[in-house]
Amino acid sequence: MQLEGKTAIVTGAASGFGAGIARAFAAAGARVLVADINGNGAQDIAAEVNGHATQVDVADGTSVQAMVAHALDVFGHIDILVNNAGITHMPTALEDVSEEDFDRVLAVNAKSVYLTARTIVPHMKSRGAGTILNVASTAGVSPRPRLNWYNASKGWMITATKAMAVELAPDGIRVNAINPVAGETPLLKSFMGEDTPEIRAKFLSTIPLGRFSTPEDMGAAATFLCSDAASMITGVAMEIDGGRCI
Repeated sequence: MQLEGKTAIVTGAASGFGAGIARAFAAAGARVLVADINGNGAQDIAAEVNGHATQVDVADGTSVQAMVAHALDVFGHIDILVNNAGITHMPTALEDVSEEDFDRVLAVNAKSVYLTARTIVPHMKSRGAGTILNVASTAGVSPRPRLNWYNASKGWMITATKAMAVELAPDGIRVNAINPVAGETPLLKSFMGEDTPEIRAKFLSTIPLGRFSTPEDMGAAATFLCSDAASMITGVAMEIDGGRCI
């Protein structure tokens, strides 16, 4: 029960890695607010983990403020924030990505971290404690061709994590990131362009441990980094990638 008595917001938690993190947090004793743009999906996961649910657009400041207000209403305080919500553009030449797709990727993957920090950090500062976990990607460490602006957004998130960690450490707030390799999530087909046995085999050949990451992998790593067992760890971007970035 590493998170016994803790409260947590997990964005993008209706599916994939976010759902895995929500499940792991609940199993470790945390009370969880499942936040997602898919409100019905958020309700389903919340019911599964005996938590709460809210619909949120993490790229919209008003929506983020409402999410935080809801968390404070049901929990009274916020110990943990997981910025997991993310999207990508389809694999394509960097000059062919539409401006609309570029703006959306940066809004969901980068601006959201600013919006949640702007809203939650003052609360954490007032308590002298808090943990923020950003779900970045191996794409921000070892970029893959034709996912250029997605790669860049995750690199931004890794740098933001380190910058936040340095600034917020005196306030008792830890900030870390995890860098998953591609996994069995709704974004997998988008990363690969198409989902065929041949493309899967080619992708898996780049991962020394020979498998995709799972929501359970992310849940285990997130639970550790957000627990008191990691109280001396901040500013880390931990690769959960089966050796992909070696």
